[in-house]
Amino acid sequence: MSPAKKAAKEKKKSANPKPKPGPKPKPTAKASKKTSPLALSKGDAPPKDVTRDLFLVWRAPRIGMANPQRLTNAAWTWLARHKEMNAYVANAHFAGPSSMAVGPCFCANRFGQSITDLPDGRVFAIAGEHEDYYDPDFFIYNDVIVTDAAGRVEIFGYPREVFPPTDFHTATLVGNRIIVIGCLGYPSQRDPGTTPVFAVDTTTLAITRLTTTGMLPGRIFNHEAELAADARTIVIRKGERAMLVHGAEKICDNHDDWSLDLETLTWRRLTERRWPVWELARADGERNHLWEIEGMSWHADGKTPFDRAQFAAHRKALGRVPDLDVFATRFSPPIAHTKVEDAEARHDTTTIEAAGMLVRYRQESRCVRITVCGRLPEETVATLVDDARRKLEVLEQFAYEARLVPAF
Repeated sequence: MSPAKKAAKEKKKSANPKPKPGPKPKPTAKASKKTSPLALSKGDAPPKDVTRDLFLVWRAPRIGMANPQRLTNAAWTWLARHKEMNAYVANAHFAGPSSMAVGPCFCANRFGQSITDLPDGRVFAIAGEHEDYYDPDFFIYNDVIVTDAAGRVEIFGYPREVFPPTDFHTATLVGNRIIVIGCLGYPSQRDPGTTPVFAVDTTTLAITRLTTTGMLPGRIFNHEAELAADARTIVIRKGERAMLVHGAEKICDNHDDWSLDLETLTWRRLTERRWPVWELARADGERNHLWEIEGMSWHADGKTPFDRAQFAAHRKALGRVPDLDVFATRFSPPIAHTKVEDAEARHDTTTIEAAGMLVRYRQESRCVRITVCGRLPEETVATLVDDARRKLEVLEQFAYEARLVPAF
């Protein structure tokens, strides 16, 4: 998976979403042939009732035909109990057909999935996605996997019109319902002007779409949700929003807090921070090479043969050796500042403190986004932006443009 869900992510995480799984294990030499099964450890091996024939029957994800439809079967139950096992490994173990040819393989190894613990010991794992759009096993699920206190697993599916493919949502337990808010989803299903809200009945497992009004946060995802002390209001904050900007979809950071009254189904905007955000992008609109340059910086010391090989590979890809000293200081402006640890920032973000305000530099494949978390003098902001722009031009050897993102 690429370093960030590239704006939607570039198109295209409550129970907080699960972190993204690591890269797929590669088959051993023994399993290199298409017809050779991939051996699993004793602890991961399927039970005897999960035969190859049964696996192939249930290999592909399915969409429910009722609300809900029970889809529990031995193959999926085995996979639900081994969430670390990705679709590639499961399919390779049974020497299944290529996902490139027949489509994705079902698995419970997901990110953007919510996990909700109930007082009776049951655990509800809702939807989520496996891999990313470039992977043949990429799939956004719309199911609910329930594991009871004894470890028994039940899997329920739903029609897409009842519960669409959902990921990077939050799930908040309120009485006997789980309130699911937000979603990134497939690009074709996104409506930036609406906020998806659903209620999962923990007794019947039926799902109901909740139609909300008021000041909606829009297509929000990767956020946090918390039930307020009044037990009737859910407050959401952080995350990202899919917005329409000049007729085109754009992923923007959510800087504000919002509340949903579950009795009136009315949204309220609790804050209106309107922090200034600048985007620095190549003038030709092409993707930048900052991740490749960062890879070079990791191996620049050449201490091992692996370092030297990686450095050479990046140099060949770029066609040159960029100024790695400039890269190391790309987010260090010529004003008094300190680099700070920022628990609220993403892994692709560098945060500094200047004049008492946090400034976040988020490095993406098509831009660097600078967010000033508060108000700084205009000349200070201009210095921050221009310094980063000039350094990016040195690194890329190409003109960069700085654009102020409209506040929403």
